[in-house]
Amino acid sequence: MTTYIEPAQDQWAKLLLRPSLDTQNLDATVQEVLNTVREEGDQGLKAYTEKFDRVVLDALEVSKEEIAEAIDSLTNTLKIAIQTARDNIRRFHLAQREEEQVIETMPGVSCWRRSVAIDKVGLYIPGGTAPLFSSVLMLGVPAKIAGCQEIILCTPPQKDGTVHPAILYTASLVGITRIFKVGGAQAIAAMAYGTESVPAVYKIFGPGNQYVTAAKQLVSRQGVAIDMPAGPSEVLVYADRSSHPDFVAADLLSQAEHGTDSQVVLITDSARMLEEIKKEVQQQLNQLPRKEIAAGALENSVAILLADQSQAIQLINTYAPEHLILALKNAEEVGLQVTNAGSVFLGHYTPESVGDYASGTNHTLPTNGYARMYSGVSLDSFIKKITYQRLSKEGLARIGPAVEELAAAEHLMAHKNAVSIRLKNQNNEIL
Repeated sequence: MTTYIEPAQDQWAKLLLRPSLDTQNLDATVQEVLNTVREEGDQGLKAYTEKFDRVVLDALEVSKEEIAEAIDSLTNTLKIAIQTARDNIRRFHLAQREEEQVIETMPGVSCWRRSVAIDKVGLYIPGGTAPLFSSVLMLGVPAKIAGCQEIILCTPPQKDGTVHPAILYTASLVGITRIFKVGGAQAIAAMAYGTESVPAVYKIFGPGNQYVTAAKQLVSRQGVAIDMPAGPSEVLVYADRSSHPDFVAADLLSQAEHGTDSQVVLITDSARMLEEIKKEVQQQLNQLPRKEIAAGALENSVAILLADQSQAIQLINTYAPEHLILALKNAEEVGLQVTNAGSVFLGHYTPESVGDYASGTNHTLPTNGYARMYSGVSLDSFIKKITYQRLSKEGLARIGPAVEELAAAEHLMAHKNAVSIRLKNQNNEIL
């Protein structure tokens, strides 16, 4: 991690740059994949699977037999852990349901809003160096609560052509039965356009690398909705003198091991704490099975010593981290001053890992600074809001003159006439 001692504020943006590929080249590469899948369908998907995953597939869809075998292969201990996470995530997202409220804005004028599930959704679950079966819970549980009629799942195959059994078990647990062995930008293309095997959906969810993120953004310009531009994972930890260096180091490494394109940021107002955490990071890094991946991410990462807490809060809101850990004595107080973050973890005993897996909050969060304007996935992500209004004869009589005046002022006389013709026929049975 590169260390900076009380850098000037006008240098923060430069110091906190996320690692990224050349966007122009990236978009061109991804667009070629999208075009191929759109034109060639399943054949294009199989060709890309062979090219990128080095797997030759006969069928893209996972069979019932494969799902049954996967369920049998998992230990009961892991199944119980997945069930515990599912229960907590379900409990938290169930509480996000909204009661329908009819509001009488004036006598005889009633307005309300109804929540309706998005009919068809597609979930992308990264595989690659880590099979993120936890993301199946984060996306599948709220999709089911919302009542989406069709839920499909795409995930890259393993080297032997199978899908990781934990992904299949988790999908089965939440009620997702249509699973496809497709990864990367080609999976996004399949869900956006549809192929002979993979049905097209209305909205695509899920994290991924920069190719997946670029694919999601490109198809979103063509009428397919996406959850957010969720790219490589990141965490910012704010530590003070009360922090435990080993705790903080473990939190930083838990994000660094996601991928070499991940980024971790440490900020503190204690020079002693900064040095102790850096030493602890190196010690723990050497013991990790994914040491090389985490080390690659640390090359993109920074440790910053700041003058005081007000500066730290300002830097946090400037960076807008996906995950924010406040390893502070006054974590709750500081948390209330955070305006830009995907998810916040308060205090010394709230590691980011609990949010990744089982506390109940959703781990599909905005990255790359998008927390300035995006929220993480929630029940609302799978729902549309349709507004309704109903007027009585009295209601139209009360509101009509104002609407006539407004329409006339905008020179939209047909709008005015739609009200006027009704007001002139108050005894009409339609009213």
